[in-house]
Amino acid sequence: MGLGAIGIPGLILILIIALVLFGPNKLPELGRAFGKTLKEFKKGANGILDEDDKKKQDMTRKEINESEVTQSKNEKEDNRRLPE
Repeated sequence: MGLGAIGIPGLILILIIALVLFGPNKLPELGRAFGKTLKEFKKGANGILDEDDKKKQDMTRKEINESEVTQSKNEKEDNRRLPE
């Protein structure tokens, strides 16, 4: 039973209960506060995901650079072994 199982009648019932509990003047303020909280949460979550993606990209670049250095060292050693 997830959030998708509430349906339209359930949402209407929740809105009516909220209207009775908080009144018509306080409801818009609560909605704005909830919206701001949700926006900040998404912003923080995206920031964490962006940091993780950046770390992965840096690690991949570092691995590529290390493999290039290893290849160039191996090529230099192979050139030294060849008879002239």
